[in-house]
Amino acid sequence: MKQFNWQRSGALSAALLVTMSACQPLNIAQAKSQPQTRIKGCNAESLLLPAHKDVEALRKLYEQYLGRTPVEIELGLSRAEFAQSLIQLARSLERLQGQALSSADATLLKRLQQDYATELSQVDQPRKPGDRRFGFSSRRPRPTGRPPALTGAQPAPALANEVAAQSKLSRDQIGRAKSIAPPTSIAAPAPKPRFQDKDRRHLPGTFNTEDYKHINENPFFLPQRTPLSTFSIDVDTASYSNVRRFISRGQLPPKDAVRLEELINYFDYDYASPKGDQPFSVSTEVATAPWNSQHKLVQIGLKGKELEQEQPSNLVFLIDVSGSMKRPNKLALVKKSLCLLVHQLKPQDRVSLVVYAGRAGIVLPSTPGTQKATIMNAIDRLEAGGSTAGAAGIKMAYDMAERHFLKNGNNRVILATDGDFNVGQSSDAELERLIEQKRDRGVFLTVLGYGTGNYKDNKMELLANKGNGNYAYIDTLLEAQKVLVNDLRGTLFTIAKDVKIQVEFNPEKVQAYRLIGYENRLLRDQDFNDDRKDAGEIGSGHTITALYEVVPTGVTSNVELPDIDPLKFQKPTSSSSSSDLMNLKLRYKQPTGSKSKLISTAIADQTRSIQAATDNLKFSAAVAMYGMVLRDSEYKGDSTFNQVLDLAEQAKGKDSQGYRTAFMQLVERSQTLQQAKARTEKTKAQLSP
Repeated sequence: MKQFNWQRSGALSAALLVTMSACQPLNIAQAKSQPQTRIKGCNAESLLLPAHKDVEALRKLYEQYLGRTPVEIELGLSRAEFAQSLIQLARSLERLQGQALSSADATLLKRLQQDYATELSQVDQPRKPGDRRFGFSSRRPRPTGRPPALTGAQPAPALANEVAAQSKLSRDQIGRAKSIAPPTSIAAPAPKPRFQDKDRRHLPGTFNTEDYKHINENPFFLPQRTPLSTFSIDVDTASYSNVRRFISRGQLPPKDAVRLEELINYFDYDYASPKGDQPFSVSTEVATAPWNSQHKLVQIGLKGKELEQEQPSNLVFLIDVSGSMKRPNKLALVKKSLCLLVHQLKPQDRVSLVVYAGRAGIVLPSTPGTQKATIMNAIDRLEAGGSTAGAAGIKMAYDMAERHFLKNGNNRVILATDGDFNVGQSSDAELERLIEQKRDRGVFLTVLGYGTGNYKDNKMELLANKGNGNYAYIDTLLEAQKVLVNDLRGTLFTIAKDVKIQVEFNPEKVQAYRLIGYENRLLRDQDFNDDRKDAGEIGSGHTITALYEVVPTGVTSNVELPDIDPLKFQKPTSSSSSSDLMNLKLRYKQPTGSKSKLISTAIADQTRSIQAATDNLKFSAAVAMYGMVLRDSEYKGDSTFNQVLDLAEQAKGKDSQGYRTAFMQLVERSQTLQQAKARTEKTKAQLSP
C-alpha cells in the first residue's frame, strides 16, 4: 500500500506526526473492560457509540486512508447515518489517486457494506450541488431569519389551550404569542433586511470567536492579614468536557478554559452519606501536597442526600435552532441528548418545548411524561436556521414554566445552546435580572453547552450561576448520558441551595494558604451571613470538593509569599492555643427556604503523606495537578503529567463507569500534545533567522 509522504511538509513534519497521533478518539465514559456500544436514541432507535465494533472499524478506515475522523462518528450514529458515513468514505477513496485498500481493509469495507445493505439502499446517494454537510440529508434549508418549521408535524390538541392562556400575558408577550402557529410551522416575522451568511465578514467555520472569562489564579494569603476565605460551592462540570473536546481535536486548551474546580468536581468521590435531617454530609482530610512536599493539602468534601422519592418535574426544553446550530455537534447532538432525558421521564412529569431563532415560538405545549413519543417526535423534527433571539426565548420558556408551575415539584428550564445570543436585548445584566427574578419564584435553570468555533462559555456559565442551576458542556452522546441519565438526580433535583463555605485559618499553624480554583465563585466575608446573597446548589447524591494548599508555620517555602510591612496602629492579638488547622463553617437553605442554616466544624492538623491519604484526596489532587500543568500555573510546583498518572492510577478504585480510566487516557494525550508543541516551538526557533 502506498504511504503518504509526510516529509514533504518540511522540517515541522515530525512534530506534526506526533500531534496527529494524539488526536485519536478518546473513550470518554467507559472503562476498556466494559465499553458501551449502543444507546437508545429518539423514537427508540438504537444509536451506535464510538466503542461499537463497526464504528471502530469505520474510524480505522478513515484514519488510515484519509488522516481524519468525521465528528459525526464520535457523536453516536443511527444505522442510516452509519450508511451515509460509508458512502462518504467510498467517495473519498475514489478521489484518491493511486491509493489502494489493503486486502484486509477491502474485506472489512465489504463486510460493513453487506451488514448495512438495507440502509445503504435507502440512502439518496446522488448529492445535490451545494450540500457539504456530512452524514445528513441532502436537503439543506436556506437561512430565512425565522424559526424553522417542523416538517410533517401534526397539530397538538393542547396547543389551543396554550395560545388561549397567552391572553393573560403582557402586550409585548401577546405580540410574540400571535406569531405562534401549530407545530407545522411558525409564522415568519414581517419582511425586513436579513443578516445572512453572505453578509458575514467571516463565514461560519472560518473564524473562531469562542469566549472565556479571564481567570486570575487565587494567590497565597497570610492569615494574620486575611484570616477568612469565603466562597460559593460550584456544581458545574463544563470545563472538563470542554477541555476534553480540545484535546480530542489535537489542541491544548486556552488557559481560561481550564477551571480547576470544575475539573475536580466532574468526578464523584466516596464521601460518607449524610445522617438525620442534614441535606449533605461534610468530610475533611489533610495530607502532604503532592506537587510541593513542604506544603499541606486540605480537602473539604460534601455529599448530597439521596432522594427517597423523586418529585414530579415541570421541564421546559429551550432549544437554540439558529443558523449557528447547524453543525453535527450542535443541534443534531442536542436532539439526541434531550431524547435520552425523555426516556427517563416519569408519568407525573411534564415537558414543554420552546425554540428560538429570529424569534421565539412554542413548538410543544406542556405534555405529560406518558407521551414520550410525542415529545421525541417534536424534538427530532427540529431544524436550524436564522439569527439568535436568545433573550426572547428565555423569557418565553420561563413564562411556560410558570404557567405549569408545580408547587411541590421540580420546575426547571433546560437551555441547550452554543451561547451565541446576537439579536435582541441580550446584555448580561438584563438576562441576569430576569433569571434572578424567576429563580426567586422557584424556577431554576440548567444550561447545556454545545459546539465549537463561536462557543460562549462565559455567558452560559453566568446564566447557570444566576439561575440556581448547573452548567455542563456536551461534547459527545456519552457525555449527554452522564449528565442526563447517570447523574440525572444530581442534575435536576436540588436538595440544598445557596451553599456557602467560610474557612478561618489558625495563624499558629498556618503561615499562608490559597484556595485551588473557584476564582469566579469568591464571596466577600460579609456575604457569608447575608441570606440575600446567591450561592451554589447541591443536587441529590452530588459530591462537591474543594482543596486548600497550606504552608505550615515554620516552613521556609520555595513559593513567593505576600510581603506586607508591619502595621503601625494594629496591635497583635493574643495567640490561640488550639491545635486545629482551621475552622470550617457552611451555610445553606432548603430548596424552597429563605433563611439559611449554619454548620460548623474544626479541622485538626495532621501529618500524613499523600501516599497514606484516601483515594478521595489522592484522585482530587491528581486532577488539580493536571489542571495546573495545563494552565502552566505558577503554583504547579513539581507537577508533571507523569506524576498525575501515577497518583491517579493509585486512586482509580472500582471506577464502575470508567470515568477515571478515561481521565488517565486524557492525561496521556495531553502529555503527547505538550511534547509535540515543545518540539514544534524548538524547530521554529531553529528555523527563524
